[in-house]
Amino acid sequence: MKIFITRKIPKQGLDLLLKQGYKIEINKYNRALTKNEIINGLKNKDGLLCLLTDNIDKDIIESESKLKMIANYAVGYDNIDIEAATEKRIPVSNTPDVLTDTTAEMAWALLLSVSRRIVEGDQYTRSGKFGGWDPMLMLGQDISNKTLGILGTGRIGASFALKSKGFKMNILYFDEKINGKLEKELNAKKVGKSELIKKSDFISIHLPLNKSTFHFIGLKELKNMKNNAILINTSRGAIINEEALAKALKENWIFGAGLDVYENEPVLNSKLLVLNNIIIQPHSASATFKTRSNMAIIAAKNMIEGLNGKIPTNCVNKQIFK
Repeated sequence: MKIFITRKIPKQGLDLLLKQGYKIEINKYNRALTKNEIINGLKNKDGLLCLLTDNIDKDIIESESKLKMIANYAVGYDNIDIEAATEKRIPVSNTPDVLTDTTAEMAWALLLSVSRRIVEGDQYTRSGKFGGWDPMLMLGQDISNKTLGILGTGRIGASFALKSKGFKMNILYFDEKINGKLEKELNAKKVGKSELIKKSDFISIHLPLNKSTFHFIGLKELKNMKNNAILINTSRGAIINEEALAKALKENWIFGAGLDVYENEPVLNSKLLVLNNIIIQPHSASATFKTRSNMAIIAAKNMIEGLNGKIPTNCVNKQIFK
């Protein structure tokens, strides 16, 4: 069987596929492929191993009759038309759990960096502007004993919350379900969206992107935040209305923001780029050697299971096997 891989992934995953005797074809360009390039790459392929940067729509899924398995090298799978794959009875898998702590750590890195203006301070010092200690220089926000609001307490959101223990924070969370672990260990309180927005000093987004969460944070929410609030997003870019965020940061409605994801990724909003109260990362929350290698291994194992007619361990449309 043949597998098309839309971007080079860590060697550990490729080796697993090769050891199973699969023939693999890897995108030779160091960039995301166009729709037509993916369709052409899929010709006569049994498996597709893709990334979250690939928009695997109905046209792509229906372009190759031999296609038997789609393995996404990511936790989220909003980049894939699951309904179209399910109609063709093609299993789709993801790579959950493996990047939970890694992504939660990035959210904390952003929160700490924005709070204490780390990037701004580094640039200030490197530029030769630092002339000695100044009682009013680079004033930031304290973290300990403040209120932390968490939008979404799934695996990553819960891990992020639990890492707050050392800061003795007051935890508010918004989710459809009660998170008993957070309530027991952190005395966290489940609240509505508006209450969390109004009361939190820090807000970290850990929601999936869907119709109900698109532009979940817009002008209304930003206006209702504290003026010392800091907004962090390591989930999906389109959960925040970036035009509204740019206005809020420029006019100092909130203290700052830290983003690892973007509404029209990889294109960045030019209004955000000129602001110094935002830290921007290149969608690198899962970028550690261990995590990216483990993602490759999990994606490869899912692919192998799917092509062998088994239910992939991390299948997201298991109903096709009923």
